Amino acid sequence: MRSLATLCGISALALTFAGCNTTPPPPPDTHDADVKAIHDLEVQQNKDWAAKNLDGIAAIYADDAVLMTPGGNPISGKEAIRDGIKQMVGDPALSLTFEASRTDVAKSGDLGYTQGSYKMTLTDSATHKVINDHGSYVTTYRKQADGSWKAVADIATSEVPPMPPPKKK
Repeated sequence: MRSLATLCGISALALTFAGCNTTPPPPPDTHDADVKAIHDLEVQQNKDWAAKNLDGIAAIYADDAVLMTPGGNPISGKEAIRDGIKQMVGDPALSLTFEASRTDVAKSGDLGYTQGSYKMTLTDSATHKVINDHGSYVTTYRKQADGSWKAVADIATSEVPPMPPPKKK
């Protein structure tokens, strides 16, 4: 009888400890919704570039974002990026479109990226001639506390060879 009471006591204790060590349920799988949210963000960005909507274009960037463009120095910070874009948006010849060929989000759900191609027309500041550029880009996004996505690294690589330096006279 004493053995039965001991066994029951040990079993009750084991069940109590087992109940305390439960693993929390995994977070909900939001992968597909997150991929769609990033895709929709880039669709809106194309509309903002077409409308030359500076505030809409700049809104995609996080405060600590970095923008890297062909032939230029990296631009760090949302306000500095906005200032750099402001100059571009003022160009009457400006046209920028881009399309992601790949969009994905990390299993953790806090980082995502797009990879694709772009086409851009703008006025060369040195020659004042309209130039056509095209190339590839990668944009890394970080999920914000409110569930929205912001770009933290935006990098473009031109496929157009650089212009030769002007001839010396």
